[in-house]
Amino acid sequence: MKKQRRFGSLTQVVLAAVSIWLITSRSLPAQNDRSWSVYKGDEKSVNYSPLTQLTVDNVSSLKPAWTFAMHDRPAGSPPGTSECNPIVVDGVMYATSAQQGAYAIDAASGKEVWSFDPIQGKTTGEVNRGLTYWENGDDKRILTSANNFLYALDAKTGKPIASFGNNGKVDLKVGLRDDPKEGFYVSLTTPGGIYKNLIIIGCRTPDTYGSQPGFIRAYDCTSGQLVWTFHTVPYPGELGYDTWPKDAYKVAGGANNWAGLSIDSQRGMAFVALGSASYDFWGAERKGNNLYANCVVALNAATGKHIWHFQTVHHDLWDYDLPAPPALVTITKNGKPIDAVAQITKQGFVFVFNRETGESLFPIEERNVPQSQLPGEVSSPTQPFPLKPKPFAKQLITEADLSTYSAADHDSLVKQFRSMRYTGLYSPPDLTGTIQFPGTRGGVEWGGAAFDAASNLLYVKSNNAPDLITIKKGTMHGAVEQVQLSASQLATPSRSARDDQYVNSTGYKTWKDPSGNPAITPPWGTLSAIDLATGEYAWQMPLGNDPTHQKPGAPETGQEGKAGPVVTAGGLLFISGAADNQLRAIDKKTGKLLWKTTLPALANATVCTYQAKGRQYVALSVGGDTANPAGYIMAFALP
Repeated sequence: MKKQRRFGSLTQVVLAAVSIWLITSRSLPAQNDRSWSVYKGDEKSVNYSPLTQLTVDNVSSLKPAWTFAMHDRPAGSPPGTSECNPIVVDGVMYATSAQQGAYAIDAASGKEVWSFDPIQGKTTGEVNRGLTYWENGDDKRILTSANNFLYALDAKTGKPIASFGNNGKVDLKVGLRDDPKEGFYVSLTTPGGIYKNLIIIGCRTPDTYGSQPGFIRAYDCTSGQLVWTFHTVPYPGELGYDTWPKDAYKVAGGANNWAGLSIDSQRGMAFVALGSASYDFWGAERKGNNLYANCVVALNAATGKHIWHFQTVHHDLWDYDLPAPPALVTITKNGKPIDAVAQITKQGFVFVFNRETGESLFPIEERNVPQSQLPGEVSSPTQPFPLKPKPFAKQLITEADLSTYSAADHDSLVKQFRSMRYTGLYSPPDLTGTIQFPGTRGGVEWGGAAFDAASNLLYVKSNNAPDLITIKKGTMHGAVEQVQLSASQLATPSRSARDDQYVNSTGYKTWKDPSGNPAITPPWGTLSAIDLATGEYAWQMPLGNDPTHQKPGAPETGQEGKAGPVVTAGGLLFISGAADNQLRAIDKKTGKLLWKTTLPALANATVCTYQAKGRQYVALSVGGDTANPAGYIMAFALP
């Protein structure tokens, strides 16, 4: 294996661990078996609940308990996308809407406690996947975001806390590379992680030229003051600077953490999953491997100092962002616990690392991959391939795999297949057009994985859908997304040397057959259970179904989906997100379907499960829809 990771001082880890028992942290609520107090269940992002009231024997009796309608999106607006994973603390649920509004809801009754509307009636297309709870004694706060602002709200009243930042909010544009007055875009898609009195966040930036770099930043939860910054596009003198052109830090964007991050409070470490560098499909002006794009990075949570990293894609040309936060898992092997980091990818890989050192628990090979034929582009000659576990998503298609729903459809797709460049995984963009498989939506999506420490099983929802990329000679004004360069970027000397002639491109386009399904045969979506101790599969099954394309006697078709699974000590796995609008309960040992219900709209959100007044609930964000464009929270429980 070609070793490409780098390490910082492990002394940082030791000192951070010592400080944990010397200083009592009160920044998070007590983790008890009744709450879902953190996005994805806990700070380790494992989507696990120890609750046992709902079991494989009684889950078939699950019924709707309450529905709460968000109300901050103007009537008549297009339905928003509600992707929030609600949190529950001390019997109160906190959630965000498809309009980025924040709500406190009685977790047992579904009655509103308070609401906060940062947009004030304007329609927004932004996505907000949740919020963060922080407490210190009687000071209890909700940290939430809308557009480019981070807000601190009183958890009891929903009112902004004036002493935080500027009258209750911090402008996330401030502290990035360029002057905020230049009008660039940045937002917070996924809630931050808490370490003591810090909230650690990434950000969302455009995938085009002119975007900001996705610095990782930590703010004081009390004052809103910026405490530290980690440069994901390194500055001169920083590790990784030599993997870019010398002036790239002045102009390069992306390498951002939109997918979320994980915290190991005991060790004082933050684990960050980073996306690709911008522009997604053309990298002639960013020659090199482009650290820390596409990296898992371990940082000292108190200082932001680098500890270790691993790059999953070198010089990304496919928008193969790391789409979900690293799962901090404890694997039992030969009777001994191993604290590890499991990172799933859009390509269908699972990388598993020692949490403290970054050493891989399974062999990784650097393999030769297809090379770009575009003048000026220098693609990476190799990419890393973990030998175990095997990919959970398909990575290769042939003509025989193209849709056979009708003979005419198949023949048409074969003709298109032969006209485009396709040489397997990592086929680079080309003037003839390129088939990208897996596509930009995976493989896996932002819902991430769930982990059950009792069985070592990692549960992953995955998509099997190809994309089409076209790239043509042109200039930046023809790119698929509008490109805006700031004044400082236009003044940068390297700007004049940028090769813009091939950035007129279209990507993010699923290759579909005439019926609207992916252009390959099913399954289009799967759910897998993977033993992280052995790297072997316990089971894999299609998830979701299009009955119009299910042939007699054939398995369900599976469908694309974004939501992740949640696993419980009661033997269950809950998951939504497929296009058939179903919420499902599955036997986590066997993959057998135990219960399902049809939701009123698409639920592109991971569920939460909690106990309130002695009753276990399963709740999730749904919609919006035409009746209520802001969306809903729906909760289910036993009668």
